[in-house]
Amino acid sequence: MLAVHFGAGNIGRGFIGSLLSQSGYEVVFVDVNDEVVRLLNERKEYRVLIADESGKEEIIRNVSAVNSQTESDKVIHYLTEADLVTTAVGPNILPIISSTLAEGLRKRLSVNQKPLNIIACENMIGGTTFLKEKVFEKISDEEKSLFERNYGFLDCAVDRIVPNQKNSDPLAVTVEPFFEWVVEQKNVVGDIPNVKGMQLVDDLLPYIERKLFTVNTGHAMAAYLGYNKKLQTIKEAMDDKEIYFDVQQALNESGAVLVKKYGFNENEHKKYIEKIIHRFTNPSISDEIVRVARSPIRKVGANDRLMKPAKQYYDLFKEVPAGLTKGIAALLLFDYKDDPEAIELQETIMKAGIEGALSQYAQLEKDHPLADAIIKYVEGLRETK
Repeated sequence: MLAVHFGAGNIGRGFIGSLLSQSGYEVVFVDVNDEVVRLLNERKEYRVLIADESGKEEIIRNVSAVNSQTESDKVIHYLTEADLVTTAVGPNILPIISSTLAEGLRKRLSVNQKPLNIIACENMIGGTTFLKEKVFEKISDEEKSLFERNYGFLDCAVDRIVPNQKNSDPLAVTVEPFFEWVVEQKNVVGDIPNVKGMQLVDDLLPYIERKLFTVNTGHAMAAYLGYNKKLQTIKEAMDDKEIYFDVQQALNESGAVLVKKYGFNENEHKKYIEKIIHRFTNPSISDEIVRVARSPIRKVGANDRLMKPAKQYYDLFKEVPAGLTKGIAALLLFDYKDDPEAIELQETIMKAGIEGALSQYAQLEKDHPLADAIIKYVEGLRETK
């Protein structure tokens, strides 16, 4: 079995490429990094280090690589023979690789009638749908009907922390033990891809929101509350008993929303929360608070990690969620001078007040009970800053 994977960076090698290889696929990485491509072709293997007390090391074998800038013909050839295509290139690169993908899939129609599934494993909602749109912009109407019959574009949700790192071995990559790869199977053509660690589901939305309301919510809570206490890393924040309590309270609140909306098993979701909190306290992974906290305007948005579960909690239970509102208050105090959004947010608060900022960025009505609770928490946090 052959898997063509676009992106030989740390996520590509340490997460998706690793699982593909361990599932019996020959993995061909497609990348623009000359050194990484050369080393993969020379060694045909690389090391994945697990960031926990076990110090486990995995050797990922049966791999090679092609340079998409200088060897486009090879990429197209491999696409005609592939049994699965995946990506981990970043959302901004998907439109760039779509041209090569369209050309390879077009040529495949004339030489290989076997159905093929494509999965964009990006940190974005609907990444594969977005990639499909870019591919379909480059083909004719007649080809579109053929592509629909022969190619499945499967959306997914991915989750694995790959910390910032500098290794003496350019191919070695350190990853956390936890990972999640949930793939929506409704658009599968032909055989369902068989990949170790891949979870196939009928509806992806509950799992997207589960990650957003747990991983992203918890990470943001720790970052903004930690920043308010002048801490440096997420680990330091989670070592603070008050912050630990606040993060757990917020995730219990967002968890109540998820259980009510989607029917997740309550006990199973509590275990999921515990697993996520354990990830934040992993001493082998140190994430800087200012990195996690960046872009506060986006993160206070009505459909993002703090405001969305807070509003839904209030709508469902007619109570103000104390943990989530405290997290939103801490976000509003994020004044890091090297973050343009933080600067804009503070300028807006100076001009329009907390209510005005919440109205502008979070679409929260000024008379909403959440607004009053957030303002009170802002006042309390300002006194301790």
